Amino acid sequence: MPGPGPGLTWFEIDELRFNEQFFSILSLLASILTLAGIVLLRPFMANNSIAKIIVVLSIAGAILFLPSVGMYYGFHNWTSSLTGGVVDAKFIALINTALESPLGQVSMIPLLAWIAKNAPAHLKATFFAVFASFTNLALSASALGTKYLNEIFTVTREVKDKVSGEIQTTADYSELGILLIVVTLLTLILPIVFVFIINNSKYKTTE
Repeated sequence: MPGPGPGLTWFEIDELRFNEQFFSILSLLASILTLAGIVLLRPFMANNSIAKIIVVLSIAGAILFLPSVGMYYGFHNWTSSLTGGVVDAKFIALINTALESPLGQVSMIPLLAWIAKNAPAHLKATFFAVFASFTNLALSASALGTKYLNEIFTVTREVKDKVSGEIQTTADYSELGILLIVVTLLTLILPIVFVFIINNSKYKTTE
């Protein structure tokens, strides 16, 4: 799935005042909770088909993208005013990362299990290599999708000349909100559509 690109990070740095230390905390938290999520979500992965897992993860991914959309429109200001500054932008980002991180690798595990089960005994290594290539293609497609979305919805960050201090590019986040909404909708709709198409074709699987 395409992402919002660097514009969201620029917005978080310039408008929400996130810094490198806070991004490091988010990254560490995501890594730890991803490992925990793999363990805790084993029953979910074991008892459901790949198609169902993808649909559930698509819905969850779209829901968990909503805080970013909300903060662009000032949701964190409202929650901060209600809670005396406790539930601010950083608090929302931490909670959202904690909820989102365990889902990151969940879809890959049953897929790898499916490959191991269905690959011919003498071609398992080849099957894994081929599917790894498809994974790389998916990452490339995601990057291309992100690029094209950023060409449609332009987001710029302020750039100053290092010598003169003259502003060379002005910051413009006016289209970031609609970009985030489009990414959220694509995250929700595209996987479900493809699951529906595949499940109604000869490539349907019950695994």
